[in-house]
Amino acid sequence: MDYDKLIAPAAAAMRPSGIRKFFDLAAEMPECISLGVGEPDFKTPWAVREAGIESLEHGRTRYTSNAGLKELRAEIARYLDRRMGLKYDPAKEVLVTVGGSEAIDMCIRTLVQSGDEVIIPEPCFVCYEPITTLSGGVPVHVACRQEDEFRLRADALKAAITPKTKLILINSPQNPTGTVYPRETLQGIADLAIRHDLIVVSDEINEKIIFDGEEHISIASLPGMRERTVVLNGFSKAYAMTGSRIGYAAGPERLIAPIYCAHQYSAMCPCTYAQWGAVAALRGPQGHIADMVKELDRRRLMLLDRLAAMPGVSFVRPQGAFYIMVSIPGLGTPMQAAEFLLDAGLAIVPWDEEHLRISYANSYENLSIAMDRMEKAGRSIVEAVEANPAKAKQVRRFANYYLPDAVNILQQYATLARQGVKGENAAAIRTEVEHNAASIATAFENQLDALYAAESMDLSADLTVLQNMLKGQGL
Repeated sequence: MDYDKLIAPAAAAMRPSGIRKFFDLAAEMPECISLGVGEPDFKTPWAVREAGIESLEHGRTRYTSNAGLKELRAEIARYLDRRMGLKYDPAKEVLVTVGGSEAIDMCIRTLVQSGDEVIIPEPCFVCYEPITTLSGGVPVHVACRQEDEFRLRADALKAAITPKTKLILINSPQNPTGTVYPRETLQGIADLAIRHDLIVVSDEINEKIIFDGEEHISIASLPGMRERTVVLNGFSKAYAMTGSRIGYAAGPERLIAPIYCAHQYSAMCPCTYAQWGAVAALRGPQGHIADMVKELDRRRLMLLDRLAAMPGVSFVRPQGAFYIMVSIPGLGTPMQAAEFLLDAGLAIVPWDEEHLRISYANSYENLSIAMDRMEKAGRSIVEAVEANPAKAKQVRRFANYYLPDAVNILQQYATLARQGVKGENAAAIRTEVEHNAASIATAFENQLDALYAAESMDLSADLTVLQNMLKGQGL
């Protein structure tokens, strides 16, 4: 059977999540500290858990309305009015979804048709592009530069708009940069959306996690924007309810109605007892949010101080969420840097061609240890080059030749292993690949020996990096 012909090209072209890859690798390394997954490491508030337990005890486990519990929709509408001055009819303009991810999926799938262009400021959340592509849309990435603190510039947005543009997708506070869009940035986006008659989808899942006195402003609250904006939010971050999978979409009825119809045929309704937990989250005490933000800020400030002291590391000070984007060009590409740091016992996600994302949703103690490991790993190379400038060539050779070749060889071997192909030719090919892998491993080891000859870290002793690669390929 030719599966390549049967699978939709857009689906076949999708790449696995790099976040999940590094999360899985870290899980197999007991001593590894993972700074990869954006999941609050705080307990779900007791009032929320208690409401879920009570729902189970009373047998409230049946389907709710497709749109979600009316009680929850009413609380969401009251919250949006109280927090942002946005008034929505809970019966027709609020939809409860299976997490914020389903809200993003349903929103793009129902508003975008084949050939429509979707403007996506980048760096961006990983699901925006693949969902757009699967919907038949065309992702149009607009680069938000580090020197602009990753904010979307109005001139860059204007240049990206064409007659085919349908939708602008924004995220503030942003994942992965932690950038909070100020009013002037949002107003620039709003002006262009109104001028060109575009829809704005505003992902505001991190709106409660903000530092340095910054203010969250929903673009839907700006003049002329409520009618053309879908606000997406949820309970995963502020209430540490990631596993409960409760999100929501709010907007004008004409935009919410088709999203609701698609949701009916996709998820029916979110988990019933989790919805009752969400009701309790909005009705109950909110003091835990301030406590969580205070602790996250303590971690953020420590990381900023530690990163600022590391040679060759650049970053932008995040104002919200719990992420920091860092650039470490001295360790090669972000993927190469991530592999190198993984060998040092630290899992950080390579995000794009320039940056890695650090999530500080981990304990202060673990973050401190993680920074120690990162500093030790980074300084070992810097010091080696400073002591002997000739080693700069070795660093480049290691980063640009040996590491990519090692990965390529191992991927070939993994493909053969998964296919389970038999026969003389297949056996010969596997033997050749294994020989090449051994040669690359030797060269890899020699490079590390040369680079770290004067260091206490004996990275070449057991080729841990290669072992991790093998694990990552399922071998």
